[in-house]
Amino acid sequence: MVETAAYIDMIGGVSGDMLLGAMVGVGLDLKELQVELDRLPDRGYRLVETRVIRGGLEAVLVVVELDEDGGRKRTWDDFYSSIDNSTLEESDRRSIRQIFDVLAEAEAAAHGGEAGSTHLHELGTVDTLVDISAAVIGLRLLGIDRLHASAFPVGSGSSSSSHGAMGATSMATAAIYRSSGAPVRAGGNQPVGEAVTPTGAAIVSTLAEFGPIEFSADRIGYGAGQRDPEGQANVVGLWVGEARSSWGRGGPGRRRPELMLLETNIDDSTGEVLGYVHELLMELGVLDVWFTPIQMKKNRPAVMLSVLVGRELVDSAAELILKETSTLGIRRRPVRRYEAEREVVEVDTPLGTVPVKLKRLDGEVVQVSPEYEA
Repeated sequence: MVETAAYIDMIGGVSGDMLLGAMVGVGLDLKELQVELDRLPDRGYRLVETRVIRGGLEAVLVVVELDEDGGRKRTWDDFYSSIDNSTLEESDRRSIRQIFDVLAEAEAAAHGGEAGSTHLHELGTVDTLVDISAAVIGLRLLGIDRLHASAFPVGSGSSSSSHGAMGATSMATAAIYRSSGAPVRAGGNQPVGEAVTPTGAAIVSTLAEFGPIEFSADRIGYGAGQRDPEGQANVVGLWVGEARSSWGRGGPGRRRPELMLLETNIDDSTGEVLGYVHELLMELGVLDVWFTPIQMKKNRPAVMLSVLVGRELVDSAAELILKETSTLGIRRRPVRRYEAEREVVEVDTPLGTVPVKLKRLDGEVVQVSPEYEA
């Protein structure tokens, strides 16, 4: 099956509107996108497209213009309510919420407090919702099956915000780099000022992979930032084409976004404690938890606690383990996995209706299993 791959080339950085401009540059129809965005309850904005030159490159500048209602300050709860009350496709709502979760965790890490409790400054208007929703919906409309990205550029110099002058990389953006394990590039000829916004970092780190990819590009578009610094191309590139090979090409099943594996060795916690930690981790939303018998110093029998978790929950899972167990340290590493498609259907039998799990590879049913506890 032919897959459409895309590569985000963060030449001058990335923001939500820059990424939207790049998608328009490779063929995204703004009118078609607006029809989808109208499934959100929020109004008070319009998308304005302009063709510009940045550093000798022709690029698309898309600006989200706000009226009085669009400029009204919103809370995290307002944004989540808009997502939940929309008529967007469930997969779009799920991805949009995931990006907002990453953004909320980053703002909490940067400014203190619980995720979703921090005050929104620059992020508090409807354009944040539009940028994130447009990225998710736009990639779907373009038919992108696999999304990869370059390393994030670390800008030089300083930037300004409602908190005053600060380094070129905001605290929230840096928090996203730490929690996601996304690669960054620094030194040399890097962009001046804030190259990557928190929204841009949240979108790319959530939706894209950072490993190698081989594909035949047939479309290249550039999205422009609003600044036009001398001697720099303030653009993000989007390359789209047919996937040829990468770690998952030709392999079984489908790929999940890059996950993190947390591991720690424990020789002085009881079974009751470890069982309780297992429950807490699953309630947190990690993907899997397991224990492996091992032997440690002084020939003590022990266990290795392993946790498979999405990048957005890495810090929360690590904090829980450190608080609830006796361990003094946790290892972490990125992992990828293949995943079969699955579906549960109901089958009528002489003994009644039974839920049956279908396992598919590339659309073909390869295993049928009645649910054991049905």
